[in-house]
Amino acid sequence: MPTEPPAPTKYAGARAGLEGLLAPETAGLGPEPRKAGTPSSDEVSGLDALELAPRREKGNPALRLWRSAWPKLLAVVIVLAAWELAYLSEWKPAYVFPSPFEVFPQLGDLVTTADFWDGVRLTMTRAVTGFALAVAIGTVIGAAVSRFAPLRAAIGSLITGLQTMPSIMWFPLAILLFQLGEQAIMFVVVIGAAPSVANGLISGIDYVPRTWLRVGQVMGMTGLSRYRHLILPASLPSFVSGLKQGWAFSWRSLMAGELLVIVPGTVSIGVRMQNARDLADTPLVISYILVVLVIGILIDQLFNLADNALRRRWGLTGS
Repeated sequence: MPTEPPAPTKYAGARAGLEGLLAPETAGLGPEPRKAGTPSSDEVSGLDALELAPRREKGNPALRLWRSAWPKLLAVVIVLAAWELAYLSEWKPAYVFPSPFEVFPQLGDLVTTADFWDGVRLTMTRAVTGFALAVAIGTVIGAAVSRFAPLRAAIGSLITGLQTMPSIMWFPLAILLFQLGEQAIMFVVVIGAAPSVANGLISGIDYVPRTWLRVGQVMGMTGLSRYRHLILPASLPSFVSGLKQGWAFSWRSLMAGELLVIVPGTVSIGVRMQNARDLADTPLVISYILVVLVIGILIDQLFNLADNALRRRWGLTGS
């Protein structure tokens, strides 16, 4: 007489159900299946792999480089062609608006001099120092504002207002406070970049999923450990965007500062450009403008590489 199948049993999960149904049949046939408990390292890494984007096979490096470079090269050609057409139209005298064929040879001679690189070194030292101070201050302020609701209510709008304020407005106050010195330039660079860094961190923390925070609480993460291992890594993509914007503000503030605040005994890029303007040397002025533009583009590309790597790692882009 055929036996009736056992009545369905409710289990807490699919895995528990399979283990319960298969246990009688597999008795004595091998080791007992591992009971549900603390997940193994393989399971944890597998769950992490589901969160992160799959690693893709890299194609031909030369082909990828060409795909990335040709739009930029085309843009450069278009700009140079428009520049030359404007020069040929003679809408301004040649000594005021020179041809690119006059500017680039002078730029080539300029970059081979030691004085030029001394000026670049001084400007970049100021930029890196000011930006590092802005990142430190902005990170502390952003973490504190996102952590304490009364502090956000008190100064949250102030941070946004400082971010939108033109940096050049701070120079009269900076000169009164610090005279014509390095401190005046650093003051404006920091106060121009720190709000962007703080807002980037605040936005990143605000968009950390609440479930992640609850999981961290269950795992015993509190205080600095919670920020170090959970909140800061989760807010990193938005934080990098804030760093990128903060660098843009600090770079613009620095260039304005070097043109307005001439520190005695220092010859930076801004000072050299001002001297070229005083001598009505337009090709040299344009050469320094191109130098500032190229440095800004190179730094921006570094931030783009970091941002794209994070987005690919977290599965936020299809490339």
